[in-house]
Amino acid sequence: MGIGQNASPLSPDGETLQAVGFDPTLRRKLEASIEAGLLRDLHVVLAARSQHAFLEHYAVGIDENWGTPLGEVAFDAHTLHDLRSVTKSIVGLLYGIALDQGLVPPPNAPLFEQFPEYDDLAKDAERAKITVGHALTMTLGMEWDENRPYTDPQNSEIAMENAPDRYRFVLEQPVIAEPGTRWIYSGGSVALVGAIIERGSGKRLPDFARNVLFEPLGIAQFHWTAGYDGVASAASGLRLTAPDLLKIGMLLLRKGVWNGHRIVSEDWISQSLTPAISTEDGLSYGRLWFCGDAPAPAFANSRPWYAGFGNGGQRLWLMPDADIAAVIYSGKYNSWDAWITPNRVWREIILANFLRA
Repeated sequence: MGIGQNASPLSPDGETLQAVGFDPTLRRKLEASIEAGLLRDLHVVLAARSQHAFLEHYAVGIDENWGTPLGEVAFDAHTLHDLRSVTKSIVGLLYGIALDQGLVPPPNAPLFEQFPEYDDLAKDAERAKITVGHALTMTLGMEWDENRPYTDPQNSEIAMENAPDRYRFVLEQPVIAEPGTRWIYSGGSVALVGAIIERGSGKRLPDFARNVLFEPLGIAQFHWTAGYDGVASAASGLRLTAPDLLKIGMLLLRKGVWNGHRIVSEDWISQSLTPAISTEDGLSYGRLWFCGDAPAPAFANSRPWYAGFGNGGQRLWLMPDADIAAVIYSGKYNSWDAWITPNRVWREIILANFLRA
C-alpha cells in the first residue's frame, strides 16, 4: 500500500510491527477483539508510524452516505467513506493554507465583517466581539444544539441545512455567552469558516481543497456532499478513502511538509493543535481539532494526542510524540456509544501495544 514516497508495505509476518516498535501479535489482538464482539460496527482500521503502515483491517458492513443507505459494503483501500465531522478538522487545515496564501483574514479578524450582507446583525454590540478565531475554536458564544440526533429536524446542523439562508441562520442565533469563554459544538461555526475560504479563494470548497491539499498529496478520489442549496457541507460532507485520510494525518505529523513540498505552515499546525478551550468532558479543543492525552507502554508518562471526531465512530488520531497516525471508520451512526469502538482500537489495541519509542 503506497502512502507516500517513504512508505513501506505491510509485512504479513510481523516484521514491520517489530521494526516500528509494536508487539508483533498486534494484528491478532485486533482480530480477536473483533471476534469477541468487543469492537462492533468496525469498517476500517489503518495506522502508520513514521510513514510506515503497520496495521490494516478492512471489513464488510452496513454503511450510508450522509444518511442515505448504501446497504452492505465490502470495504477496501479504494472505498470512499463518510468522514462526518472529521471534515471539520480538514476544513481547519484548509483555512490555514488559505491564510498562508493571503486569501483569508487572520483569526483575530471580526467575523461579521466577513459577511457584510448581514449588516443588520453586525450592529449588535455583542456580535461585534466575535472573531474568525472564535469560529475556528467553536467559542462563538452563540446558541447551537447538536445534541439531538441528526435525524431530528430540530438538530441545529440539520436546521441550518434546511434553512433558506444557511449563513443568516447561523449568524442570527442568540448570543448566550461571552465569545471565547465557552465551547459549544457547532457545525454552523465551520459552515462560516468554509464560506470565508470560498469567498477569499473565489473557488468552491471542494475545488479549493482539490487544488491546494488533495492533489499535492496524491489524492485523486473524493466526494463532498452538498446541501439543498448546492453548498458543500464544511461541517460533515467529505468522503475519503482510509489511505487518503491517513495521508492528511501524516502531513500534520510532518508539520505541513509532504515529500519535500510545504503544503501548510508549521505555525498553523502548531496553533491548530494547541488547546484553546476545555470541552468540559476531559478533553480540550484547538482550531477544529480535539486534544487529549493517553498512556502507552513505550513512554513513562501519558503523551498528548489530537484527533478529528465524526458521527458514527469516524476518527483520525494523531500522537506526534510517537509519530503515529491512525484512521478508524465505523458504521454506528447516530448512536450514543459510537465512541467506544474507535476509542478501544486507539487506546487498547494501538497505543497499548506500542512498546518501543
